[in-house]
Amino acid sequence: MPTTKCVAFHSYKGGTGKTTIAANCAALLAKKGFKVALLDLDVYAPSLYTYFGSEPRKWLNDYLLGDAAVEDVMTDVTETVREYTRKYDAGGRVQDGGRLWLGFCSMRKEEVYKLDSSTAESSKSQLRRFILLREQLISNYDLDYIIIDTSPGIRYWSINALAVADALFLTLKMGDIDIEGTNKLASEIYSSLTKYGTRSFLLLNRVAGYCVPEAHFAGSDDVRMAVTEEGDSADIAGVLAGKTGMEVISSIPCYCDIQFSRKEFLTALVQPGHPFTKQVERLIEAVQIKV
Repeated sequence: MPTTKCVAFHSYKGGTGKTTIAANCAALLAKKGFKVALLDLDVYAPSLYTYFGSEPRKWLNDYLLGDAAVEDVMTDVTETVREYTRKYDAGGRVQDGGRLWLGFCSMRKEEVYKLDSSTAESSKSQLRRFILLREQLISNYDLDYIIIDTSPGIRYWSINALAVADALFLTLKMGDIDIEGTNKLASEIYSSLTKYGTRSFLLLNRVAGYCVPEAHFAGSDDVRMAVTEEGDSADIAGVLAGKTGMEVISSIPCYCDIQFSRKEFLTALVQPGHPFTKQVERLIEAVQIKV
């Protein structure tokens, strides 16, 4: 019998693109016919609402504080996936059974303060709420995937989210700060979690090398690679994998039109022929094999 796969996207610091990848992964999985729950557990800087443009009846904050049921905090955005597919993917459709639910965190500072104060009072109780959230999502929604976007760094909320995941995707850019921080996370946090069977992977994002005009995207997979001054990022990835003991599950190039866009959007749905969409599809294939 198929089991639900729970994947958490994490990073040492912000700005690595983990939210963009998590949102596009979840949307594309739903389009492919899977039942998916996407959770915004980046408690201190939630941003998933900017991708989907909807608000819940209640927030994940309420659930974690024991003030809401799981049905109150999950928002069905399947119609958004269908609408985008009809509009942007000629001849495309959401495959049978595909569904997407979102759980949003509130960005109101008073709601964050409530969570922080509750953490100080009862950390064990909060971890139990995380575990219960996973269990209820699986039982109530018959999910294939739970995708979690976490707060960066070594924070209480991140560690709780990582603790309930089957696989951890440590997302980083190829800069010195990210590389050193990744080593720190691998030794201080990930090594403890992997002892209990959790799998961990490096997810390289915004790797230098690709830069293709937007007009080139339509109907073509021919992407040109430029030689960069930073050297071969594959060599750096190999060294990092050796130091951390973590496999590189994917290496996603930097696409300027996405990175410098003024508005966050679901490239995997809006531009099905975009090279980034192809990269997300490859990541999904890797998840299906390795997780």
